[in-house]
Formats: sequence, C-alpha cells, structure tokens
Amino acid sequence: MTRRVPVAVHAGDPLLQAGVTAQLRPRPEVEVLRPDEEERAEVSLVVVDRVDESAVLLLRRLQRASTTRTGLIVGEFGQNALRVTIECGVAAVLRRAEADQDRLLELITALVRGEGMLPGDMLSRLLDHVGRLQRNSADTQGFNLSTLTAREVEVLRLISEGFDTGEIAVKMSYSERTVKNILHEVTTRLQLRNRAHAVGHVMRQGLI
Repeated sequence: MTRRVPVAVHAGDPLLQAGVTAQLRPRPEVEVLRPDEEERAEVSLVVVDRVDESAVLLLRRLQRASTTRTGLIVGEFGQNALRVTIECGVAAVLRRAEADQDRLLELITALVRGEGMLPGDMLSRLLDHVGRLQRNSADTQGFNLSTLTAREVEVLRLISEGFDTGEIAVKMSYSERTVKNILHEVTTRLQLRNRAHAVGHVMRQGLI
C-alpha cells in the first residue's frame, strides 16, 4: 500500500482492543484511529471472543456506515456465526489465534481492495449450513439462475472455493479487470456490499 489506511479497532474487551492496536500501530501502512476519529475509518476491525448479540449489534451499526469495510477477528465460531457475519456485511474473517501483525495487514489489504478473506473450513461450514437451509425451504424469494449469467455464477463459485481474482482470471481465460467488472456488476445489480456478501447471498439460494 502506498498510503496509510485509516483503521478503527472495535473490541468487546479492552485487552483485545489493546492487543490488536499494539500490533497495528508500528506498521507504516496503517493509521490506527482514536475513538473520536472513527468516522474517518476506511476499514473497521471488530475483535471478539464470539459472535454474540452485542457483536452482531456492533456489526450492524458498522454495516450502516457506508464509508467503512468491516473485518472480523474472532476467537470461536458457533454454527450460525459465519452466516450472520456475512449478512452483516463482513467481508473478511480471521481467527484470533492467527491474528499476528502480518495476517492483520493482509486482512486490511484485502478489505481495501474490495476482496474477501475467509478460512477454508469456515467457508465449508457455511456451505453445509446453507445446503441444509435450502433443503428445508421451498421459498427462494424469486431468486434463481436467470438472475445471474453463467459466467457470473462461475466467478462466484470459484470465489466460494477460495480462488482469488488473479487465479479466477487464469482459470476462465479473462483479464483480471474483467473478473473485477463481473463482480462489480453482480454486487451492484443485487445491491450487495461486497463479494463475500454476494457469495453468501447466492449460496443461501442454493445456486452454488
């Protein structure tokens, strides 16, 4: 990154907040904001032990702030936690045990670029959960394959399998710019916040 990214750190515990802040503050790529500066944040990091009611309220408040992209650093995940966080507009998730300085910067960089970051096992858990929901529900709310083009579905499927933009471009013989344009078109047309939200949305409808 060529500039300092303004980052706000929110935590359910002062020790968690202090720990993440201490790791980020020495990095020249990041400007850690004070609480009274949070409106300038381009990236908001939420650090919690688990996704409980208070965490969801905070995530929804940040979701309403159109100028920030939200990442979640979490200790443990319940069965429905990842689905809930995606519905709250979270684009990147990192386990607290893996949240060293470099991984935190990787997460922030992904958010600035409009990309997502999800551990593979969390994505598998979400896919399994969504599959169960789909089998138990006959109501698709009018959302079906005709809403998306074949290449849009394929791009979202590859994202759900963990491929990044460059890898998808190679696999589909497109330029990286074309892949990004496809993602932008999907998120804009369906009024979604980011690619993670788009993947979660179409998975809930059983399309991928």
